[in-house]
Amino acid sequence: MAEPNPSTNGAVAAAGQQPVGLVVGTVAASPLEFSVGVAADQFLQLDDVVVTRRKLPDGTDVQIAGVVTNVEAGHEGARFASDVFLIEQGALPAEVSEVAEVTVTRVEPEVYVPPRPGTAVARATGDERATALYFDTMADAKVPVGLGRDGQPVFLNFDFVDGTRGGHVSISGVSGIATKTSFATFLLHSMFNSGVLAGEAHNTKALIFSVKGEDLLFLDYANSRLTDAQRAKYGLLGLPASSFRNVQVFAPPRPGDPSGTPDVRARDKAVSPFYWTLAEFCEQELMPFVFADGEDERSQYTMLIGQVAARLRRDHQKVGADGAVQITGVDPGRGGQLRSFEQLVGLIEDELLDEDTRRDWVAGSTSTGSVNAFLRRLRSAVRALSTIIRADLKDRGNRSLTTGEAQVTVVDLHNLPDRAQRFVVGVSLRQEFRRKEEQGTARPLMFIVLDELNKYAPRDGDSPIKQILLDVAERGRSLGVILIGAQQTASEVERRIVANCSIRVAGRLDPAEASRPEYGYLPPAQRQRATIAKPGTMFVSQPDIPVPLAIEFPFPAWATRPAEKGAWTGVDTGPAAPADPFGGLDDDPPPF
Repeated sequence: MAEPNPSTNGAVAAAGQQPVGLVVGTVAASPLEFSVGVAADQFLQLDDVVVTRRKLPDGTDVQIAGVVTNVEAGHEGARFASDVFLIEQGALPAEVSEVAEVTVTRVEPEVYVPPRPGTAVARATGDERATALYFDTMADAKVPVGLGRDGQPVFLNFDFVDGTRGGHVSISGVSGIATKTSFATFLLHSMFNSGVLAGEAHNTKALIFSVKGEDLLFLDYANSRLTDAQRAKYGLLGLPASSFRNVQVFAPPRPGDPSGTPDVRARDKAVSPFYWTLAEFCEQELMPFVFADGEDERSQYTMLIGQVAARLRRDHQKVGADGAVQITGVDPGRGGQLRSFEQLVGLIEDELLDEDTRRDWVAGSTSTGSVNAFLRRLRSAVRALSTIIRADLKDRGNRSLTTGEAQVTVVDLHNLPDRAQRFVVGVSLRQEFRRKEEQGTARPLMFIVLDELNKYAPRDGDSPIKQILLDVAERGRSLGVILIGAQQTASEVERRIVANCSIRVAGRLDPAEASRPEYGYLPPAQRQRATIAKPGTMFVSQPDIPVPLAIEFPFPAWATRPAEKGAWTGVDTGPAAPADPFGGLDDDPPPF
């Protein structure tokens, strides 16, 4: 049996393209999917974009385009597995056939008819490819997110990111292999430099929480490992192969350091310490974030948290310029200045354990069990939070977490215990969300990049952080607050947060996780491929393209670890060294 040659077939082929096969007739074609018999001298691979045509009786030329979602090869004429040896020896007649399954992505004009068997099918290129993947409808909202299997750019519709038609991005994948944070930072780089933000790019902000080592502290250093071939990929995407230009890093103070030096080792530029004073802790009612453990059952003493926080706000008095406080209305023997979180907790313990003073802190009849549970949890937080809640350091003036200093703000959390990480994330998110509410306008945008989203917004339980993240997911896009959340397991993240993410991205997935309903947007073949995907390969789903697109994003142009640090491209060189090494000493003449 001779292999059909589509180039000699009388069917209509894609304009100007060499056909790769014909629509088969042994598998029923529908307006939504069809199969292609691949010619002997051609091949089709997963994710190839193909196009075919059908001419209607009235002369209308319907273009049917789609993406290859599966390819199978087999022997036609063989009955047993062992027949392959006879066929190879020429003793048994059989033909090799390759059949590609195509999921239709677009029909123009929208006349939903199946392609006819025998119709020629070609790879889609140029305008046909852009039409098949809806890139032609994105206009000025095209954000390049990587290269497709054909080596051509793949775009994201920014209208589904910035809140115009949707918002938020969910990135899932195995830790250390799926390169979730690398893709998140590349997405930021692309949005800042692709032109979709127009004149707002300079004022658009990004807040990144770094929870795993110091890998995200070098975004404004060129990557010394970037090759010319990798630079060329940025050129194909229309992006500069450069690092971020305006980055500010905040890190907690080093334990035991009276000067409050930031606890970082490999970065020495544009880095500041952060902590909250006792006065701020009382005034801003930060007590609930001390209990921000979603796995902790707090139903017995939830009311106590709010009552104690309200009492601290009402009766604290700031003492001096370094954030120390004094609480009024307490037992005279327990008064005095408080300069550490441990001292504040000790005062609360003494007051609540004393039945005569307890009623001044908590209303109604509060059981001793609830009070003890509250105090036990509060006491357990002292060691974790004493580094970042304090009043024993001289006010440096730049130790408050803020996104106003730079375009990209990185908050380093990796040296903090889990309890302190939750506190910082919760307080910072509340601060930025309130700032955007008070601003009153959605523009310029604020992007929040948060890894380990399943830890901060778990499916079960409740916490102040989870409530803030729910608020961001449900109301954030109207305020210009866009969440880029990353997690190993989307199945363990609060459903309402994932459901509000218009863009969903999956990298390398654990096989058990890939079978979860949360990945129903991936076709079966892509689910299976996600379990073996290489670093840098992501599957991107967006509302206006029916099939998730497999992309490979370029190697970061910015350093992702100290060993990759190249030239620094930031805007803050830090304090200048004095010309005279003795210039900082006392100028009085020596006494001899």
